[in-house]
Amino acid sequence: MDVSGAHWRKSSRSGNNGGDCVEVADNLGGVVLVRDTKDRDGGTLAFAPSAWRAFVTRTPTR
Repeated sequence: MDVSGAHWRKSSRSGNNGGDCVEVADNLGGVVLVRDTKDRDGGTLAFAPSAWRAFVTRTPTR
């Protein structure tokens, strides 16, 4: 998969603690990509947009 056109943004759920963050790219159409900011050249997870929507809209239990 060519991800060279991905526009990465830091997750709004990531804190400002200096590295425990994820980045999301949802501009490619048909796929949402997620990567670790500490290892940007490492693995990238790919999700169907519907699966990503279900994940981010789930209400956390506390």
